[in-house]
Amino acid sequence: MAHLLAKSVMVSLVLTATVALAQTDPSRVLTDVPGFDFSRLTAPAKRELASVLTDEFDYCGRPLTLLASLKKGDACKHTRRLVGYGASLASDGAPASEIIVALSKYNQGFNKGRAALKPDERQCVGPKDARVTIVEFSDFECPYCAAARPILEDFVKGKPNTRLCSMLFPLQQHANALYAGQAVLFARDAGKFWQLHDALFDNQLSLSEDFIKQLVTKQGLDVKAFEKALASKKYIDELEASKEAGKKAGVESTPSLYVNGRKYPLGLNVESLSLAVDDELDWLTGNSAWPAN
Repeated sequence: MAHLLAKSVMVSLVLTATVALAQTDPSRVLTDVPGFDFSRLTAPAKRELASVLTDEFDYCGRPLTLLASLKKGDACKHTRRLVGYGASLASDGAPASEIIVALSKYNQGFNKGRAALKPDERQCVGPKDARVTIVEFSDFECPYCAAARPILEDFVKGKPNTRLCSMLFPLQQHANALYAGQAVLFARDAGKFWQLHDALFDNQLSLSEDFIKQLVTKQGLDVKAFEKALASKKYIDELEASKEAGKKAGVESTPSLYVNGRKYPLGLNVESLSLAVDDELDWLTGNSAWPAN
């Protein structure tokens, strides 16, 4: 018993000393970390990152701080990815408290319930048997959705195990969003969902009911049949159901992304998307657990 108590006291002293060192000279704490080079971080960024690595425990469940796990040299891929993301947040000026919340929120998302989303296959690109499906809830008049489109489409092209599916979430404050949503579903039924989808975003600043009709015509579609569908409100129930599915999943703004039903909380860039998809593939390989390495 005395031996165990002494060992516990020693571990506590070592951790306290490491934390103190991180606060006084973070550059020393962040040296000799296998696979990482933090030398380009500014002094303030190093201080915040050092605080994170000495405060937080390994994300794959080992009883080690992030720093201790990394320096041991056998940290799991998930932990290493999150540390890399944490370093990028520190580089952007985020304080340690904000980084810890962001990483913890992301990490906990794997163990929470996932949204049971069922996008129409005609609104998906990428292999049907892909192990990872990214569902995007979007609005054709949302400028952030327009900015996200090329990032998501290019990303999926480079990921053979990933597909992208669109679900519509027309916002009430956007005058033409509901009209555009009906138009793209009409185009979908004629086999041209993505063609009109892209045309609507490419001409986002010019959208009006008349202009959308012109885009429908340019796709070689029957505008009179479209007007008939509008008059009968053929697609209203479907659009409302899509919105309701989004609300149930926790959509609060557009674009909102879901990776195999798990809400995506990271920045919309290739690096963050890669982190989320690679983590998801590891999670699947480990049968809802993190592989050791």
